[in-house]
Amino acid sequence: MIRPARPGDVDAIHRLVRELAEYERSLDQVRATAADLSAALFCAEPALFAHVAESEGGVAGFALWFVNFSTWTGRHGIYLEDLYVTPRLRRAGVGAALMAELARVCVERGYTRLEWAALDWNEPALAFYRSLGAVTRGDWVLHRLSGEALEMLARCGVRR
Repeated sequence: MIRPARPGDVDAIHRLVRELAEYERSLDQVRATAADLSAALFCAEPALFAHVAESEGGVAGFALWFVNFSTWTGRHGIYLEDLYVTPRLRRAGVGAALMAELARVCVERGYTRLEWAALDWNEPALAFYRSLGAVTRGDWVLHRLSGEALEMLARCGVRR
């Protein structure tokens, strides 16, 4: 069963976030706590949303997402931050069901895109996304400012 996350799901989502980070070889980078997720998902005006996959009375997978905007289409879209399904339920249609639910949200709200990033070495994920009809954006390069570089730009602006 796929449904929007509820406050009681936060600990399970946090546990699965940590499992995902471990799989992606970056557990040491996880700083988010269950309280952080709860505050972001269930505040008065949330900018972060989640759907969960329930199996045998527990959370077995999740999709964590937020709304973005395309100046090309003039419409909003969904950016999928994380998709994760516990290993025992992979290849059972759970990930596809989560993605289908996000696609339904897009269509119902008139959103034009569902986008995400995947690690270039994660061939099982890449194959799964291709099986859904997704295409890679080889002409775009993902960038990130964080940590010291973000702090420096905020303090000092652009140096020329």
